[in-house]
Amino acid sequence: MAHQQVHQRKGHVQNRDSQHHPLSAYLWVWFALFVLSVLSYLVDYSNLEGYPKWGLITLLMLLKAGLIMAFFMHMAWERLAIICAVLIPPGALLFFMLLMAIEGQYVLTTRLQNVLP
Repeated sequence: MAHQQVHQRKGHVQNRDSQHHPLSAYLWVWFALFVLSVLSYLVDYSNLEGYPKWGLITLLMLLKAGLIMAFFMHMAWERLAIICAVLIPPGALLFFMLLMAIEGQYVLTTRLQNVLP
């Protein structure tokens, strides 16, 4: 073990080659995912309809996906270059989809204004 640096503090062992997280960290993440899933089901069974319902469900789904990416895919501990390579392309796609949705809504309302008196 002369060629590896080993650091131990509060149950966290870190080698230069690998990283191990304590079991309690995994349990907290699983608990948070469970709570977010319960909230998602509660939104589904509530009296909300339309955009508020689907907006909340989508928000909770994105929070769960972000938590999974940060912890289980180890994005919280990766270099900025890897994080940017994984997160910037989907972010750009979402931005362009938003622009298309705004333009589509504008075209639809313009056409309906010309058709209806």
